Amino acid sequence: MFRTLMLCAILAFTPALSQGTLLWTYQTGNAVSSSPAASNGVVYVGSLDYSLYALNEVTGVKIWSYKTGDAVWSSPTVSNGTVYVGSNDHSLYALHAVTGAKIWSFKTGGNVFSSPAVWNGVVYVGSDDGNIYALNAVTGVKIWSFQTGGAVFSSPAVSNGVVYVGSADRNLYALNAVTGAKIWNYTTRANVFSSPAVSSGVVYVGSNDIYALNAATGAKIWSYKTGHPVESSPAVSNGVVYVGSGLDGNVYALNAVTGAKIWNYTTGNAVESSPAVSNGVVYVGSLDYSVYALHAVTGAKIWSYKTGSYVRSSPAAESNGDVYVGSLDGSLYALHA
Repeated sequence: MFRTLMLCAILAFTPALSQGTLLWTYQTGNAVSSSPAASNGVVYVGSLDYSLYALNEVTGVKIWSYKTGDAVWSSPTVSNGTVYVGSNDHSLYALHAVTGAKIWSFKTGGNVFSSPAVWNGVVYVGSDDGNIYALNAVTGVKIWSFQTGGAVFSSPAVSNGVVYVGSADRNLYALNAVTGAKIWNYTTRANVFSSPAVSSGVVYVGSNDIYALNAATGAKIWSYKTGHPVESSPAVSNGVVYVGSGLDGNVYALNAVTGAKIWNYTTGNAVESSPAVSNGVVYVGSLDYSVYALHAVTGAKIWSYKTGSYVRSSPAAESNGDVYVGSLDGSLYALHA
């Protein structure tokens, strides 16, 4: 009884964590450009030290790591107990989410910067050999591949049986998810490194501009000119498109229907990180070494956290109020939102 009362007293006087407080950090052996994925109490992230890490979501303690043959720029995707991730050893890996054991790997003709998407038992991923690949999620057997005219750094998005993906040939492609047949392509003014987002029948993607295209036909609905390359991938929430821009260092909030600017927030350097939106807050990284939390409606800064280097990684915002993000200082950070 006495111990119970003491514990209650300690908890009663434990100060609440302030927003942006560092919960833990995990140091890998090289830069972390990969964006983390959190699932079932585990955070998965890649590093340029050739490894994929699985860390305890609460403590940051390493559960396992898996060594690939080269740097891991790709961001992991978790589906049905399997973690899928690409490597610059030209391979896509499927690893057991609990143990890290390799289930299968598939060799492409180039580096796999692209992050995989899983839909209906199929994994879709791009390679800088110019192909988008569709693989059986269980076996890794190739179902089809589609050759674009340039390297595919963009990560595919799948919606209503269509795969949307960008290419360094300046095009966004819409492909039949089952057969790989091209439905349409739209030519932008520059390479498409940004990964598309699909919402309410519209595809949003960055190039030198931010584009909104009809998902069925590829017809342009609107475009917004930032004046700088847009490698950040859009996030769509409550009728607003959030996206970062290059050398102007801005995060933009645009009306999803009209493309009109609602607000922009200027960081101290280029924003290549892709925003994550959770509970009315936009989380995004900048090459000014910082992670930002911005009010989704007004764009006002709620808090920021300074890491030791560029933040190209895109934050993973969890419903438990924590945010996970990597930095080129080699660390994965867990921050209280």
